[in-house]
Amino acid sequence: MLTGNDETSQGGRRHVFGRRFAASVLITLLAGCGPALDAPEDTLEDALTETAPDDTLDEDAPLLALPDGPAPSQLAVTFTLGARYDATQSNITFRVYSSRATRIEVYLYAQSQGAQEKIKYVLTKDAATNVWSKTVAVSTLKNTYGITGPVYYGYRAWGPNWPYTSSWTKGSGSGFLADVDAQGNRFNPNKLLLDPYAFEISHDPINPSNTDGTVFASGASYRNLDSGTKATKGIVLPPDATSYGAKPTRSLKDDVIYEVHVRGLTKSDASIPAAYRGTYKGAGLKAAALAQLGVTAVEFLPVQETDNDANDVAPTSTAGDNYWGYMTLNYFAPDRRYASDQTAGGPTREFKEMVKAFHDQGIKVFIDVVYNHTGEGGAWSANDKTTYNVMSFRGLDNPTYYSLSADLQHSWDNTGVGGNFNTYNPIAQDLIVHSLAHWKDTLGVDGFRFDLASVLGNTCQHGCFNYDKFDANTALNRIWKDLEPRPAGGGAGVDLIAEPWAIGGNSYQVGNYPSGWSEWNGIFRDTLRKDQNQLGVATVTPGQLASRFVGSSDLFGDDGRKPWNSINFMVAHDGFTLRDVYACNQKSNSQPWPYGPSDGGEDDNHSWDQGGAAADQRRAARNGFAFLMLSAGTPMFTGGDELLRTQYCNNNVYNLDSDKNWIDWTTSTDKENLRTFTRRLIAFRKAHPALRPDQYYSGTDGNGNVMEQLRWFKSDGTVPDSAYFNSGSNHALAWRIDGTEFGDPASAIYIAYNGWSGSVDFTLPWPGNGKAWHRVTDTCNWAEGDNQVANPGAETLIGGESTKYGMCARSVLVLVAK
Repeated sequence: MLTGNDETSQGGRRHVFGRRFAASVLITLLAGCGPALDAPEDTLEDALTETAPDDTLDEDAPLLALPDGPAPSQLAVTFTLGARYDATQSNITFRVYSSRATRIEVYLYAQSQGAQEKIKYVLTKDAATNVWSKTVAVSTLKNTYGITGPVYYGYRAWGPNWPYTSSWTKGSGSGFLADVDAQGNRFNPNKLLLDPYAFEISHDPINPSNTDGTVFASGASYRNLDSGTKATKGIVLPPDATSYGAKPTRSLKDDVIYEVHVRGLTKSDASIPAAYRGTYKGAGLKAAALAQLGVTAVEFLPVQETDNDANDVAPTSTAGDNYWGYMTLNYFAPDRRYASDQTAGGPTREFKEMVKAFHDQGIKVFIDVVYNHTGEGGAWSANDKTTYNVMSFRGLDNPTYYSLSADLQHSWDNTGVGGNFNTYNPIAQDLIVHSLAHWKDTLGVDGFRFDLASVLGNTCQHGCFNYDKFDANTALNRIWKDLEPRPAGGGAGVDLIAEPWAIGGNSYQVGNYPSGWSEWNGIFRDTLRKDQNQLGVATVTPGQLASRFVGSSDLFGDDGRKPWNSINFMVAHDGFTLRDVYACNQKSNSQPWPYGPSDGGEDDNHSWDQGGAAADQRRAARNGFAFLMLSAGTPMFTGGDELLRTQYCNNNVYNLDSDKNWIDWTTSTDKENLRTFTRRLIAFRKAHPALRPDQYYSGTDGNGNVMEQLRWFKSDGTVPDSAYFNSGSNHALAWRIDGTEFGDPASAIYIAYNGWSGSVDFTLPWPGNGKAWHRVTDTCNWAEGDNQVANPGAETLIGGESTKYGMCARSVLVLVAK
C-alpha cells in the first residue's frame, strides 16, 4: 500500500502508465513486419518548379476563414500558416515554418494515396520569419496538371544533416550525412511531411491500404524508403459556412460535465441510425437525451486526428488499436474516422453540425487535447538514437517542435508515450494557440481539457524539465493570455481545464496551476474512494473529507482560485468505471478480446467489490454520484456511469475499440433506477445555488460579520472539534448549508455521510424558525427505486431539531428545510 507523497505521485501517473503501451502500438506498427519497400519511380522532372503568375496573389486577402455563427471576439487569434485559398479561391498559398531547413518543396497530388504527385514546387524562405511559402494558381492545377478535385499535399525538406543535391531522387541517399546531427536536425527528403497546420488530412499512416510503417522511419534500414505514395497528406479546404450555433455562456461553476468517447457514445446505440453510430452525426443525435439527463457540458476524448484507421483491420488483436486517441497526428483536423461523411471537408462540416446540435440543447462542447507529445512518437528503442518516425514536425524542425536531450540526440520524455512537445518554444506555442483558436472560433468548441498539462508548464526546452507556474513564458500562461478564458460569472470565452500531472521531475502539480486554471482534482477522487472502500486499511480523516466536500480550498484557495476550479470526479476514462470501482477488487486487464488484453493500468485503484453483494455495489455507486453532486466544485462523470457501465474490471481500455468498451444502452430495472437517481440528483444540484458557490463557504461579509454559510456536525448533533476532524478513527460527518446566504429556495440543506460499516443514528440540527427537515434522498438499499430522489414538492417530512435519523452503513442522506 502506498502512502503519503508516494501515493499521490503514483496516482498522478496512473493516466500516463495506462497509455504507455499506446506508443508501442504505433512504434510496433511503424516498425512493420514486411520487407523493405522498393523506392517508387520518379515520374516528374526534379527541376519542375512552375509558379503562379506574380499578379494573381491578393496579399491582403484573409487567409483564415472566419466561422459562420457568433463572431469571434476581438481577442481571437489569427494566423497565416498552412495551405489556404485566397478570397476569390483562384490561388492557393502554401506556408510552412522551418528555421533550419535549407530547401523545402511542396508536392501536390490528385488522390490521397497510391499515386505519385502531379506537380511539385520549390518554396521561398522569408529570412525574417523563417516561413517558407509558394502561391499557385488553381487554374494551372486543373488545366495543366489535372487536379480537378481536392488538392492533397505534403512537404519534403532538406537541411544540414541532409543537404540538397540535384542528384537526389526519391528513394535515394544522395546528399545524406547523418540521420541526426549535432544540432538535433533530422531532415530526410525521402519522407513526405504532413503540414502541421493542415485543416484536414487524407488518411492515417497505418490503414487498410498500408500496414507497413517502416516507410515512415529514419535509420540505416529505412532512411531511403520513400513515403510519398503512402504518407498522410494535408487537404486544402475552402472556407466552410456551416453554423455551429449559439455558444452557451454559462459559468463553469454551474456545469455538469459528461466525459465520453465520441465513437463509444453511440456505436452500440440502437436508437441511432446504423450509418451514424460512432460518428459526430450520431453524437449530435444524442444531445437531447444528454440534456434530459441534466448534462450541461460534454467532454470528448481526443477528436484531433490520430492513427486509428487500422482499428477494424484485425479487431481481435490489440496490435492495431488506438481507441482513446492520445497520439495526435495533426492538431487542427477533426478525426475523419468519426465522420459519416469522409469526403474532403466532410469531417469539418459534420463536426460543426454536431457542435450545433449540442449548442441547441444548451450544452457546451469540450474536447480533450494532447499538446504534450505527438503521434510521431519517440525512439523506436531505448538504445537506438537514429530510428525515429519522420512524418511531420520532426522532419520540418525537430529542435523547435520537440524537447530533446542535452546533446540533442534523442527525445526528452515526461509522458511515457513519446518525446515531449517543446512547449517552451515560442513557435511550438504558436501552433498550440493557433490550433486552439481554430477549434474555438472556426469549429465552435467551448472549452478544453489539457492532457498531462504539466508539460505545458515546462520552462526548459532541452536537457531538462522544470514546471513553474509563475514563468510568464510557459505555454500555460500563453494560452491563458491569448485565448480569452471565460469569466468566473459566465460569458463569452473558453473553459480551461488541466490534467495536473505527467511523469517524473516536478510534474505532479495538483492545486498548483496558474490562477484561473481549473484542474482535475485527483485528490478528491482518491480521498473519497479510500474512505468508501478501504475502511481500516487507508487512513482518511473527517477533515480530509470536509476539504473535498467544500471545494478543496487547501488546494485552490491559496492562489485566488475558487471552488469551481476543482473538477471533482470519482472516475474518468483512465481507470475503472464507477460501477467497477465498487465491483472489482483489482484490475483484470489480461482477458482475451473483446475485454482485453490491455497492458499497464494502475495497480492501486482504491476499489472494493463490497463483499460481492450487487445491491451494496449499486448503493456505493449512488454514494459516488452523491459526492459529486453535493460537493462544491464542478462535477464530472464518465459516459455510461449513469447506466452502471462496466469494463469488466479492465482499468486501461485505451486499446479496446470493441462492443465491450462502447456504452451499452440496453436497459434494465437497475440501470433505469440509477439513471433516474442521477437525473434527479443533477436537477437538485441545479435547483440549489448553495451547492454551487462561487466563493468558498464561511468567511466574513463587508462589515466583518461571520457568515454562517456552513456548519459541520458529528452524528450526535454536536459541532466537531479539531481532534475529531484530525482523527482517522472517525467516519461520520454531516454539514448544514444556510441557503439564505445564496438565495436558495431551501432555507437550509443538511447532508450526512455515514462511512461506517454499520448503521449510525444522526441527530438533526436546527432547520430554521418554523421549518422542519424533509428528505430528498437516502442512498440506502431500502430506498432503491425510481423515487429514491424525491421530486421537488414530494420530499418526505422527517422532523425538526434533535430528531434522530437512522442511517444504514455506508450511506448518504440529503434533507432540505421547509
